[in-house]
Amino acid sequence: MTLAFSSPAATVAVASATVTSSARVPPLRGFVSFRLTAKKQLPLRSHGGGVRAVSELVQDKESVVAASTSFSAATETNNKTPSELNHSRTFLDARTEQDLISGIRKEQEAGTLPPNVASGMEELYWNYKNAVLSSGASRADETVISNMSLAFDRMLLGVEHPYTFNPYHKAIREPFDYFHFVHTYIRPLIDFKNSYVGNLSIFSELEDKIRQGHNIVLISNHQSEADPAVISLLLEAQCPYIGENIKCVAGDRVITDPLCKPFSMGRNLICVYSKNHMNDDPELVDMKRKANTRSLKEMATLLRSGSQLIWIAPSGGRDRPNPSTGEWFPAPFDPSSVDNMRRLVEHSGTPGHIYPMSLLCYDIMPPPPKVEKEIGERRLVGFHGTGLSVAPEISFSDVTSDCNSPNEAKEAYSQALYKSVNEQYTTLNSAIKQGRGIEASTSTVSLSQPWNESLSV
Repeated sequence: MTLAFSSPAATVAVASATVTSSARVPPLRGFVSFRLTAKKQLPLRSHGGGVRAVSELVQDKESVVAASTSFSAATETNNKTPSELNHSRTFLDARTEQDLISGIRKEQEAGTLPPNVASGMEELYWNYKNAVLSSGASRADETVISNMSLAFDRMLLGVEHPYTFNPYHKAIREPFDYFHFVHTYIRPLIDFKNSYVGNLSIFSELEDKIRQGHNIVLISNHQSEADPAVISLLLEAQCPYIGENIKCVAGDRVITDPLCKPFSMGRNLICVYSKNHMNDDPELVDMKRKANTRSLKEMATLLRSGSQLIWIAPSGGRDRPNPSTGEWFPAPFDPSSVDNMRRLVEHSGTPGHIYPMSLLCYDIMPPPPKVEKEIGERRLVGFHGTGLSVAPEISFSDVTSDCNSPNEAKEAYSQALYKSVNEQYTTLNSAIKQGRGIEASTSTVSLSQPWNESLSV
């Protein structure tokens, strides 16, 4: 969900419906909630041959109105959150697939949805439906209607009342909880039976350090727009604090694309312009660099306060498959990105630690084969196993003690982190793609399924 940025000072890249099946999946820690009105969770109910669009997410339809009104009243004075007072109920009132598709066309004909956004929403619906149904989960068809109703409602709201992200965006949790909205949407796409976490104990270790006031930076590859949610969902059974507090540097694509913005609103973001798109429009280069400098200052301020968890992908964007073999591997790191982040951590005046982390989840929402200039990429969706792993902290001084120049040290440290990410990725790939499961564990990567461990306690 997140990309890369460059500025005169730095170039940093970073990483943004419970269904039952034969696999043991982690218990849902919270549906999309409206904190001002939610009292208890209600079961799904059929209605007119379909399912209430958000019966699994809210107490009733009036809860949406109550939350929306309070949402607007509480936030409109500072113009930070979209107004919902005059928001259309087209998708909240949907009961069936036909209601959703006809709703898209109705809003397009009314001039509310631009044609490209409407066509993107319709394509997303069919892709999401096919992915969730392929899971074989019980009541998957109801999950599709429920989740897509709310997703379309948030997308429509974003077109009616565009949300503007500040350089540092805090996840919107109330009265509409965008964080849980994202989880509810992504959860049915993860095959938990074929998903694994590497070195869970290290995640617990870095969580303890954060609570002690230390800063943690995760240097990682980046595979899909679903990455932040995958991290949160794979860790929520044992380390939910990490998922809720991680801060991602988000490229401009995910904070401007109408189909992406609602999901980005549920994450903690440091918003930047992607270095991959810095020169798309020469007239905007100076503006983008100044904006990125502001974001860099926000990051420095956060690090000085301590207890920060920042996720960085120094490749400058999402991984892509090898065009010849079709195989996926972490994209190479930019040594300057790694070094700039390291210096930010060291100069913060607060203890800091850098850990290499690896992600395997490209099948959930694979990126386009090549980097695209235009906003509005096609969004493919799939139901697949996913993997997440972290390795022990890597010390700059330990790695570079024999280096003879700053440039040599910069390259050596970046390569050490990349090597660890690659090694972890190979283990995850063996477990998930080659079907070896837990047996793929190595002396450096211990695989587990913490959601199963939680359920067995």
